[in-house]
Amino acid sequence: MTEAMIRECIDACLACVQSCETCATACLAEPDIDMMRGCIRLDRDCADVCALTARLVMRGSDLHAQACALCAEACEACAAECGQHHHDHCQRCAEACRRCAETCRQMVAA
Repeated sequence: MTEAMIRECIDACLACVQSCETCATACLAEPDIDMMRGCIRLDRDCADVCALTARLVMRGSDLHAQACALCAEACEACAAECGQHHHDHCQRCAEACRRCAETCRQMVAA
């Protein structure tokens, strides 16, 4: 695994944290909040997993591969949920989640 891969993973995780938090906050302001509950829940879970993964990768933890695998799974679930909603914040979050999942999968494979 190269330094560039590590940096890319950290950057993708942190970008995903920001997108997920932004999406969750925006979902709370949507008129039909009942429809957004699953999205909010996954946004929050994904943000937490991404933040933990970024920290473990930063410190070179022996658990980074397991964290990256979990992060990819959380990101894929969040992207699938957000991708179902037409809101711009959901679409941006889904894209950030897909990028993060891909980067994390590359870290697991390395």
